[in-house]
Amino acid sequence: MTALPAQVSIVVPTFDEADNIHALLTRIAAAVPDGIRAEVVFADDSTDDTCAVIEKEAARFPFPVVPHHRPEPVGGLGGAVVEGFARGSAPWIVVMDADLQHPPELIFELVARGEATGAELVVATRYAAGGDRGGLAGGYRRLVSSSSTLLAKALFPRALGGLTDPMSGFFAIRRTAVDRAATEDEGLQPLGYKILLELAVRCRPRGIAEVPYAFGERHAGTSKSTPTEGLRFLRHLITLRTADPRARAVVFGLVGLSGFVPNLALLWLLTVTAPGLPYAPAEIIANQAGLLWNFALIDSFVYRNQRRHHRRSLRLLTFAGVGNADLVARIPLAALLIAGAGMSPLPATALGMAIVFTARFLVVDRWLYRRLRGRTTAPVAVPGAVAAVPGAVEAVPGAVPDPLG
Repeated sequence: MTALPAQVSIVVPTFDEADNIHALLTRIAAAVPDGIRAEVVFADDSTDDTCAVIEKEAARFPFPVVPHHRPEPVGGLGGAVVEGFARGSAPWIVVMDADLQHPPELIFELVARGEATGAELVVATRYAAGGDRGGLAGGYRRLVSSSSTLLAKALFPRALGGLTDPMSGFFAIRRTAVDRAATEDEGLQPLGYKILLELAVRCRPRGIAEVPYAFGERHAGTSKSTPTEGLRFLRHLITLRTADPRARAVVFGLVGLSGFVPNLALLWLLTVTAPGLPYAPAEIIANQAGLLWNFALIDSFVYRNQRRHHRRSLRLLTFAGVGNADLVARIPLAALLIAGAGMSPLPATALGMAIVFTARFLVVDRWLYRRLRGRTTAPVAVPGAVAAVPGAVEAVPGAVPDPLG
């Protein structure tokens, strides 16, 4: 077996998992190889006594057990995992669930595969040869899992190209990859329970490996996969996909095109039900419906992580102002291109629309929704974070320093 690093942090996000803690820690203790110093960091969002159970069980085991109950579950399970990163100290981090559907016996095999291949990310997969997803209860959950995997891989063919199971919640990642993402402008912005997707896309790990495994039956408790989490997942996909300005521009344009539907619908109602209303004011009123539609989609999905800079009412008024301004700008701009550049009406109109669209996108993207420069999550590396825990793993020599100081 490939030599393992001396230290491994195991991060376990928990939500009402009190009945699983003893069995989980017992199996982890049995799996720790001789000479390896492991620590288990629980990032807890529970409403039951899970954290108290963790504290009680911690004294029974020979390795540090670090319980951390979050006062607010910001970012859902993914946010809990990132906070768990901040409280670990080892060069390898293994993420797993507490319900024993992820076999603890595989923890150090994941790390060993990473050491042997030089990969920064090693994923336990249900879908590669030798894997099994039998623990997914019922056809509905299997359909949701398969559909989510296909959708994610279709949206991120390069980042997820080396993964058969990008929805896995069981993986090992080098701290260097996590720290690298933390130094980027946006940092990590987890949402919901698909933290691996966030890490694979934002961290861009240098090398990916997989280890097949059988997804087991839940030991106790209930599944956290709900329709609400499904909506979070879709919002997360949109947020990740629109992190690139070119992708945001495409989505911005598609949303703008969709705004013609409410615009034309209201224009039809105004001209049919109020035939005495002149076309110009009817079009101005109808345009507001399209702008309201566009704002709702863009504000809720494309720029949901950048909304803190202005009040919603101010964002709406500014967006409407920009949208109405292009009505005023398009006609004289086209006239200028026809008269000054000698263009024919059709290409002049098309070019004018393209120029106005570009200006509108830049105003909205670069001013109204300024890209975040601050971190939206806890710092990923916290030197000495576990120093108060007896026997805790020491700081890793040469580790990447905390980018937030």
